[in-house]
Order: sequence, then C-alpha cells, then structure tokens
Amino acid sequence: MIDDETPTFMRQPLATRPEDLKGADVVIIGAPYVAGDFVGIPKKVWAAAPKRVRQVSSLYFGYLQEFDLNLLKHLKILDFGDAECEVEELTADNVLKAQRAVETKVNQVLDAGAIPIVIGQNSPCGSYAIAKPIAERTKGNVGCISIDEHWDIGYNRSTTLDNDTMDSRIAGPGCWKSKMYEFHKNMHPMNLVEIGERGMFESQKLVRGFLERGAHFYPMWKVREIGIEQLCREIRYAYEGTDAVYVHYDMDVLGHESFGTMCEPIEMTNYEVFRLSLEIGKRGFNGLSFICIPPDMIGYKAVVYVIMYMLAGKILAGKGSNL
Repeated sequence: MIDDETPTFMRQPLATRPEDLKGADVVIIGAPYVAGDFVGIPKKVWAAAPKRVRQVSSLYFGYLQEFDLNLLKHLKILDFGDAECEVEELTADNVLKAQRAVETKVNQVLDAGAIPIVIGQNSPCGSYAIAKPIAERTKGNVGCISIDEHWDIGYNRSTTLDNDTMDSRIAGPGCWKSKMYEFHKNMHPMNLVEIGERGMFESQKLVRGFLERGAHFYPMWKVREIGIEQLCREIRYAYEGTDAVYVHYDMDVLGHESFGTMCEPIEMTNYEVFRLSLEIGKRGFNGLSFICIPPDMIGYKAVVYVIMYMLAGKILAGKGSNL
C-alpha cells in the first residue's frame, strides 16, 4: 500500500528511494497535478486519477488470456509513488516546481535503466515533464507518438504562452507539444506521429506549420480510411533515425461525456487504442505518459489496459527484461 486508500499498481512492490529501483523493468509514477476545475468537475476529482488507476489495477492479476501471457512473470514492475506536484496557487513558479518534481522521479527511473510510466492529468506534469528528461539524456534524435483528440500546439492563440499562466516558460495544456520542439533540438516533427485528432478547435496555420516540418498526421478520418493495421505500420516514422521514443496518451481520444463541449465525434475505439499500444510495445519505447483520464471506472481501466498491452508487446517481441 502507498497509503490507507491506495494500493500500488497491480499490487507490485513499492519503491520509496532511488536505490529501491535497482533491477526494475518498468516503474509507475503518479503525477496528480491539475490546473483547476474542468467542465464542471472539481479539481480534486481529476487529481485522484493516479490513485483510482492503481485501485482499479489491483483487481487484476497480470494474465492476458488473449496471448496466454502473465506479464508479472516476465517483467519486474515497481511503483514509485506520486511526485509532489499538487499546486494550490497556479503561478508559473509553482507549475515549474511541480514539473521538476516529476522530472526528478523520471530521471531516477531512467538512471536505474527502467521505463518510466507516468499517470497524470494535466500538462506539463503529465507530458512535457516526461519528454524533457528523455530528450536531455539521448545523444541522438527522439521520436514521439502522440495519441490525442487535440494537437496541443496552441489553438488560435500564441503558442509561446501557456493558457493558464501566460508565461513562456510553461509547457502547458494548450502548447506543451510546441514547447517540446522549441526547447529540445534533438526532437523534430519529422519524427512525430500524431494520431486521433478531430473537431474544429485547431489553428490551420499551426497545423500546417507542423505538417510542413514533416509531422506524420493521422486524424480519425484518415484512421477510418486506412484501418488499424495500416495505422500500426505508420508508427515507424517515430523510430526512423531516432535513438529513443517517447509515447503519450491523452485519453480524451476515446471520447467521454465527462469532457463536455471538448468531446468530439469520431472517437477512437478501445480496440484501436489497445491494438496500437501492443504494436508500440513490440517496437519499444523509452517513456510513457497519460493525461485527461475520464473520471470513471472505464476510463481508469482503459489506462491499465494500455499499459499492460504495451508491456505485452515488449515481451512478445522478445525485448527481454531484468528478471
């Protein structure tokens, strides 16, 4: 148990110090950072996502009957608890402090030779804070696979300012992806595979700018045209000429009534998301993060499934483990 109400992910051992991470393959980190109330749902409900995902995961035993594979017999999974990233007052300095708390844990996991998986809710703590350590540690280029309903490169506003703090240092909810490419020269849109967008929130100028720089874009209309198996082949662009790949899931890609007016038609199906996760796992990844997790049982379960299918892909591809 992490506390009286929170079991570790899949009831696996709890690491409380960096030294405890030795020999781990995969390490779970919670990032309960939320900017504020959203679509009528209180901040504290959104911030509970890391705890709720862990509670749901404790229902399972790690056996994927589809593949006759018990992941817990192949991988050493540890839970590193939550980063201290909750923010009372939304100032730029407080957000940067919260971001650094997540970065510290991610760096400690990478030091141990394991894969960090961060369960968050908002940017930058559930997105950029994972990409940054990976980019800083990688000598060559870093690819990115982003599964999301929105681009998060800015809408019709400036991409240089975070929507919440109006500070150019913050890789916030509406601009974190633009900041990722602005701040890290070994990350380039030509190694970005962007999947799942729909709706009319985006700026034509900004989207065209990413496409002109080589981004590989698969909106839901195109996903339906090419099908899930072809989509799984398209993720190759994140791996071509790169030394690491960062994977990000914004779970609003599945569509959910909790997101109110931000929820758009033509959502991805659970199967499409899980099938894609399996293929990413087969190819390999260096870090994984989640934000915008719907606050209900199905939303929490979906995160557990994505993690376990990605890890199943890793095992089925013979990537090995530290066990």
